[in-house]
Amino acid sequence: MHLITGGRPYFDHLVNLISKAENTLYLQTYIFAEDETGRFVTKALVEAAGRGVEVYLMVDGYASQNLSKDFISKLRQQGIKFKFFEPLFRSRQFYLGRRLHHKVCVIDLRFGLVGGINIADHYNDLPGDPPWLDFALSVEGEIVQDLLILCQKTWNGFQSLKKIPEVENLPSFSIPQEERSEIRMRRNDWVRWKDEISLSYMELFRGAKSQITILSSYFLPGRVFRRAIRNARKRGVEITVIVAGVSDVKIAKMAERFMYEWLLSNGIKIYEYNRTVLHGKLAICDDNWITLGSFNVNDISTYASVELNLDVKNPKFAHQLRYHLEQNVINHSTLISDSYRAKHTNVLKRFVQWSAFAAIRTLIYFFTFYFKRIVRTEEKKS
Repeated sequence: MHLITGGRPYFDHLVNLISKAENTLYLQTYIFAEDETGRFVTKALVEAAGRGVEVYLMVDGYASQNLSKDFISKLRQQGIKFKFFEPLFRSRQFYLGRRLHHKVCVIDLRFGLVGGINIADHYNDLPGDPPWLDFALSVEGEIVQDLLILCQKTWNGFQSLKKIPEVENLPSFSIPQEERSEIRMRRNDWVRWKDEISLSYMELFRGAKSQITILSSYFLPGRVFRRAIRNARKRGVEITVIVAGVSDVKIAKMAERFMYEWLLSNGIKIYEYNRTVLHGKLAICDDNWITLGSFNVNDISTYASVELNLDVKNPKFAHQLRYHLEQNVINHSTLISDSYRAKHTNVLKRFVQWSAFAAIRTLIYFFTFYFKRIVRTEEKKS
């Protein structure tokens, strides 16, 4: 297992994994753009299909709706199985449909790649345009089987699988002991009674002994999260939150800044990353374990999206990740102190921020109000 940073390192790694595929390949993502980066990944997928690999590409029906019919038709003609996930207004019961927000690639039960990076130019290194800050975990071993089953269930509309399709040349998982980590797959899908990532964060807040670092592109914790954060601070846990200084969603950034008052009053350190758009989503607990993936600390990820994180217990790796953040993220960020906030906030700005916060909360309610939770017992077990 190792950390992959966004930009060219991520896409080179992704294409390298695709080139190793021999039997099956699942790629599921929120955004797949018809741009230079999308074409770069598409070329690798087409080559894999040409080798006889069963290639399954699923993208979100809302975020990737701009894919042209011609592009999709060519994918299918070249042997790629393509599917949209739950477009809006698809149900007979006015069920809006949630977002497929997870980003995962699984190759032959050998390799898995999980993170927050979409397939689009924003996330890649292009001349004069640095990539958005993001991360992924590249994994091998038993965890890949869990990821494969998830991808198969998602592709098949979350129908229970009778058996895992056999894959030739299965690895023996002979990973050296010093390179092993305890890894668990965590999902959030409120409609299907999955709140594992939320529970991981609760475990993090309640179990931390000394320090927590959270990096989140859209940090708007709901009431349950805020209560847990406040209780951790009362126990003396040092909490650092790294958020975007420049955001691709301006209303979310204004709403986020409205929360600075609450965060600072509870003794939480806030850093705004300034070099480019921050899009990553991760948390570190006590230099002991981490959670990383597609989940943002807000109610949209909690209630309105299909999310995927990996929890990794490995003190050495957690320490290295914290060091990476300190050197490459915090050193390029602005500390939001009381004096900074007073200097950059006036009554008008506070009103605009409050309005953005109220609008976001209303929007979240609107999206989640119509969602029906599936109550069949077998779905709770899936």
